[in-house]
Amino acid sequence: MMDIRVVIFEDNFLLRESLFQLINGTPGLICTGAFANCDNLIFNISKTYPDVVLLDIKMPGKTGIEGMLIIHDQFPQIKVIMQTVVDDEDKIFASICNGASGYLLKNTPPAALLHAIMEVFEGGAPMTPIIAMKVLEKFRKQSVPTLKEFNNLSNRENEILECLVEGMSYKMIAIARNISIDTVRFHIRNIYEKLHVNSKSEAVVKAMRDKIG
Repeated sequence: MMDIRVVIFEDNFLLRESLFQLINGTPGLICTGAFANCDNLIFNISKTYPDVVLLDIKMPGKTGIEGMLIIHDQFPQIKVIMQTVVDDEDKIFASICNGASGYLLKNTPPAALLHAIMEVFEGGAPMTPIIAMKVLEKFRKQSVPTLKEFNNLSNRENEILECLVEGMSYKMIAIARNISIDTVRFHIRNIYEKLHVNSKSEAVVKAMRDKIG
């Protein structure tokens, strides 16, 4: 199996170098680029071919959220984990709605960060617990979800949505439901369309909000 290719966008030099060394020192991972800002994001990503991007939400020039929009539009196959030192629910919500696959605080322990990279590559949606709570708080302030959207889901789509809420990766869902990963992806695309969401994280928090009522 080829190494998971990771690219870092982080303006803090010491943290950027630390992450670079951590990733390159981990079997199965390789850091193909580390950049201080998103100003040349398209060029940088085109030259480094990442599978996963670690993206600081607050940087000089283009912000992480602006970078997230570009990646989601130009490189939709790339998984993005947003990182921040602040648990700002508005920024978290914006990141998720713009297509982020995961969201971690920068004080996340190294082992947990590495696990998150591997998890998001496998189709998971890693999120620091306090971040998950902030997302739920944000959703509670929004209007009550349209139950009709969930009623439109098929039985299989509901089963797969439940698996996503439980944090299962595409591979784990395929094994649990005895279907192929391509079939899982097909159902998830349908879930996105029916729930009017753009990412797995957004689908999960929408489902969690509905259960909370």
